[in-house]
Amino acid sequence: MGTPSLAAHILERLVTASGADFRVVGVVTRPDQPRGRGFGITPSEVGAVAAKHQIPTLKPVKIRTPEFLNELKAFEPDLLVVAAYGRILPNSILDVPKIAPMNVHASLLPRHRGAAPVEGAILAGDPETGVTIMRIVEQMDAGPMYFQRKIPIEPSDTQGTLKEKLAELGAVAMLEAIDLSARDALVETPQDDALATYTSQVEKKDAVIDWNASAVQIERMTRAYDPWPVARTRLGTDEILIWRAAVDDESSSSEPFGTIVSVKPNPVVQCGAGRLRLIEIQAPGRKRMPAADFLRGKRVEVGARFE
Repeated sequence: MGTPSLAAHILERLVTASGADFRVVGVVTRPDQPRGRGFGITPSEVGAVAAKHQIPTLKPVKIRTPEFLNELKAFEPDLLVVAAYGRILPNSILDVPKIAPMNVHASLLPRHRGAAPVEGAILAGDPETGVTIMRIVEQMDAGPMYFQRKIPIEPSDTQGTLKEKLAELGAVAMLEAIDLSARDALVETPQDDALATYTSQVEKKDAVIDWNASAVQIERMTRAYDPWPVARTRLGTDEILIWRAAVDDESSSSEPFGTIVSVKPNPVVQCGAGRLRLIEIQAPGRKRMPAADFLRGKRVEVGARFE
């Protein structure tokens, strides 16, 4: 059960590793949706992996129905493996398999529960992240943990690069968990709810830069929202996407926030605290390009202001 790309990668690895010890008998994913310029109906990445391997697949609009429950029971699963499905599963579903259902969550629980743990970790400036294998309960990411696997968050990591790393880490961890489960060797550790933090589903509006924030926080935004929804701001009537940036200075200044205080060799913008050096940006209808080239082409001078 799941949605891209963590779940798709894990499903691919599970199918590849299946054999005498276990096999994937069915997949549950979201319904096919219109995508692309022609709005053709396209399966989720999970659905595409399942179709490639000819695995029976359920794509329910609603999961709290007798019809879906009966379809799930027809698989006669020993275990449910869940990744990034985005819905709280009721006990009626959790009680279907013989073995307690397991979830792989892309954070070091109880930190960053919810829909956007990778973005949350980058925005918070966490030095490390990882995956948690846990038993599922009818509450968001609150079940007891079996084990965690950690990786550092590199200064250059974006949402995209970190999700790729966590997808592989999660696949390896889930295979390990299935092996431990078969040997009845999984040990539960309850989460400390007092330490829990939560992340919400990311929306486009979340990526609008408030230049009154610190340069450190805005730089984290550029990485947390790459490749979607991309940190963005306005210069005059144009919406500008900020793909890459770096903290130029963390000291305070009397310049109004959002002001371009330098244009060579790279544009530097005054923030609420510190200054941000813009490296790669994108204008409407244009490709990504060096920020210095764009501002030079637009003849933007010192004193212009992002809003």
